[in-house]
Amino acid sequence: MGQTTTIRSEVEKFMESEKLTLSDVGRRTGLNVGTLSMVITGGRIMAVSQLDRITELMGLHEGYFYELYIEENIAAAQPNWRRLRPFIFRCAELNKLDYIQQITDWLLDSVVYCPVLFEAAEELLQEGKKAAAAILYEGVAVTEHSQHSERLALCQYRLFTIRLGEDQTHNLQVAAQFEPYIERLDEVLQLDALKDLANVYRSLREWDKVDKIAELMGTRGRMHYFAERRQHRRGEDPYSKLSRPLFVYIVYSDLLRGSVCEERGDYEQALEFASRYDDLSWVKERDEDTEHWKRLFQGWAKANFYVSTLFSGDFSVLYDYVDYFETNKDEFLLSLLNIVDAANRSNVNIDDILLRFELEIKSLGEQLEGTVIYSKRFKAERYSRLLSELSKYFLQQGQYKVGFKYLLECLQKSSIISNETIIIKCVGLFESFREYAASETQVAYQILFREVYRNEKNHRFAVSSH
Repeated sequence: MGQTTTIRSEVEKFMESEKLTLSDVGRRTGLNVGTLSMVITGGRIMAVSQLDRITELMGLHEGYFYELYIEENIAAAQPNWRRLRPFIFRCAELNKLDYIQQITDWLLDSVVYCPVLFEAAEELLQEGKKAAAAILYEGVAVTEHSQHSERLALCQYRLFTIRLGEDQTHNLQVAAQFEPYIERLDEVLQLDALKDLANVYRSLREWDKVDKIAELMGTRGRMHYFAERRQHRRGEDPYSKLSRPLFVYIVYSDLLRGSVCEERGDYEQALEFASRYDDLSWVKERDEDTEHWKRLFQGWAKANFYVSTLFSGDFSVLYDYVDYFETNKDEFLLSLLNIVDAANRSNVNIDDILLRFELEIKSLGEQLEGTVIYSKRFKAERYSRLLSELSKYFLQQGQYKVGFKYLLECLQKSSIISNETIIIKCVGLFESFREYAASETQVAYQILFREVYRNEKNHRFAVSSH
């Protein structure tokens, strides 16, 4: 389209070439003839829904005229939210994010549009249009950066959840950027924010952070739980916006802190925490959701009793643990990781267990595909750790072919999620057992290592540039 091209001129040219009258266009588009006349003559600004119908009639792709539409009907006029909102949502449907960015930048010359843009972002997020919502949240956050408002903190919380991905280095940066904003959130919403932040740091194995955040979540959860009991009697329910029943934040705090104790080798304290979320007699609610969460935590308490016992060197509970996770398929990945890890620490042979679940182990990688990103992040990290522990186990057992197979797969998977800790562990394992590697294994390792090195170098450059 030339510099003097307008939507009106293009429509008129089309009508002339197709020998169409306004009545013809109205009939084919379902638009009122009077409205069409006003739109085409320039007496009325066209709605985006009207533009879409005319564009379809002309046989052009969706959004063909949007750039001109912005120039003619939006940027050249006074802001009109009733017109802009449908345009933003339509651009989100078509993934035309540049136009959303353009409109957002233009509107946010004035802080008066922050509330409506924030509400639009909330709706887009609910519809699953995360990239479009992120543009609005970012715009509002930049505009209100000096306001110290709750809306600013909520924008940062939403951006935190949107930006998380599989790359662990990136996730660490995202978590660190969000952490200072938690205290500015609504007191109740802080519980969900603390839960989400603790989960990210847990996947990153930042145990000091996990312990600090989990302790704070537990303290505030207890405070709110008893406040909730008084307010509930008055018919108030300030906690309905939480993603979990209120008591969950208390017992999840204990579960997280127990995990920290396990990692620090304090198995006695880990068992103490497990006993806390095993005994939930203090929870007074009896609804179905509450009972569901109580069963989950009591199951996890049982599993973590087995884990702490194994890690302390007592393998008398090994096959009880195997029986447990065999009937709890959702726990298979983590349970197997715990067993192999414990076996490596105590140099215990578990060949029979690995043979028993050989098919399930092979299918674990495939199960990660298609998983929602929030859980996939944790599963990918755990799967990489499992591959690392399996590699170590088989290499130490002298089963070098199998051990190196797992090592190469681990190196590849860890590179994808940018988990430097596991990458370094893989390199150390290979060097320790290099003399037992077949020539083709050594060649495959060198090729893969160079690829990992390039990926890490490019990733660090991208992060530093960002």
